[in-house]
Amino acid sequence: MSRLTKRVVDAAEPGEADYFLWDDDLPGFGLRVFKSGKRSYLVQYRSGGRSRRFTIGLHGVWTPETARKEAHVLLGKIAQGENPAEQKLLDIHAITVKELCERYMTDSENGLIMGKGRRPKKASTVFVDNSRVKRHILPLLGNRRVKDITSADVTKFMKDVAAGKTALDVKTKRRGRAIVRGGIGTGTRAVGLLGGIFTYAVQNGIIDKNPVHGVRRFADGKKDRRLTEAEYRRIGEIIRDAAKDTPTTTAMKMIRTLACTGCRRGEIVNLKWTEVDAENSCLRLIDSKEGASTRPVGLSVIDALEAMRSSTAGPYVFPGTQLGKPLIGFPKYWNETFKKTEFAKITPHLLRHSFASIAHDLGFTEVTIAALLGHSRGTITSRYIHTI
Repeated sequence: MSRLTKRVVDAAEPGEADYFLWDDDLPGFGLRVFKSGKRSYLVQYRSGGRSRRFTIGLHGVWTPETARKEAHVLLGKIAQGENPAEQKLLDIHAITVKELCERYMTDSENGLIMGKGRRPKKASTVFVDNSRVKRHILPLLGNRRVKDITSADVTKFMKDVAAGKTALDVKTKRRGRAIVRGGIGTGTRAVGLLGGIFTYAVQNGIIDKNPVHGVRRFADGKKDRRLTEAEYRRIGEIIRDAAKDTPTTTAMKMIRTLACTGCRRGEIVNLKWTEVDAENSCLRLIDSKEGASTRPVGLSVIDALEAMRSSTAGPYVFPGTQLGKPLIGFPKYWNETFKKTEFAKITPHLLRHSFASIAHDLGFTEVTIAALLGHSRGTITSRYIHTI
C-alpha cells in the first residue's frame, strides 16, 4: 500500500488474526490492526541484529499525521544508535522513590548504612530517618521515578516541607500522637536525608548523579543562646519547687545532672549505675552518639549520684515508674515544669550549650571542652561556645 491516511486507517477491518499495514512513504512506520478492532501505530526497526517494534499509541488518541511525526523522531533516534523499545522496558522497570527508600531503610536496619565515624547508624537514628521518610519524602516524592528527580524537584521538596505541606497531627496508638511540623529546619534536615538516600542510589548503580548535590539549602540559624548566672539560679528555684512526687523528683534530678555534666538528654535518661565510675569521677558511657565515651564530671555530681544509689532499684540511675525501665517520659516532665515560666521555649540541649560556654569562660581549651561534651571533632565544639 502507499501512505497511511485517516481514510485508510478507518477502513481497516479486523480479521481473524492481527495484521499490519505499512506506510510506503516512511519505511518502518505502520499500523497494527487487532482482531478485537483496536488499531495502534508503531515503528519497526532492527537493533543488534534483531527486528524490534515500538508502539507509538492507539488510533483515536493519535492521528495518522501526529503518529507519523512521532515516527520520524523515533526513527531519527534509532539511526543515531538509540533503542526506544529497550529504553521503554527500562522505564517500566525503573524504581520509584518509595522503592528506593524501602531498600535504604532495610539496609539501615541491618547495619549496612554507615553513619558517624563510619559506624552503622544507631537504632535511634534509623527511627528518626524512617519517620522523615514516611512523613515527608513519601507523601511528596514517593510515586516519582528515581531517575526522573531533578535538582529543581529537590528544591521544591525542601520548600514544600518548610511551608508545612506535610504537617499533620494524628493519633498513632492508644495514647500516642504524631505531630509533624514544617519549618526551615525540618525542610533542611529532610533534604539532608534525601541526599543520603540518593547517594545510596548512586553507589548501587540506580542513578548516575545525585540530584541533591548543588541544591542550596536554607541557612541554619546560628544558636547563640546560653543561660546567664541569674537564669541558672531561677531554674534551680523552679526545679526545687517542682519536685513533688517520685517521678517528678527523679526528673528534676535529671535536669540538675544535665546542667552539671553537659551530657545529652538520652545519655542521662539511659544512664546505668555500671557506667558511673565514682572512684575516677567520670561517667563511662557504653554507647553515645559518638560510640563509647568517657566523660569527666565534678565531685559534686558524683556525690549527688552516690547519694541516690541506695534508694534506687534496678540498673538505671534515673528509673521510671515501671521496674527495670528508665524514665523515658522525661520530655513530658520537662515541658510541664517550664511551660508557665520564662523558659517555656528552651530545650534540654540549651543546658549542654551553656555548660560548654561556661567551661570556655573558665579558661578551658576547646580540646578539653570537646572531651567533657563527648565530641569527636573540635569544630563541632566551637559551635557550642557562646560568649556574653
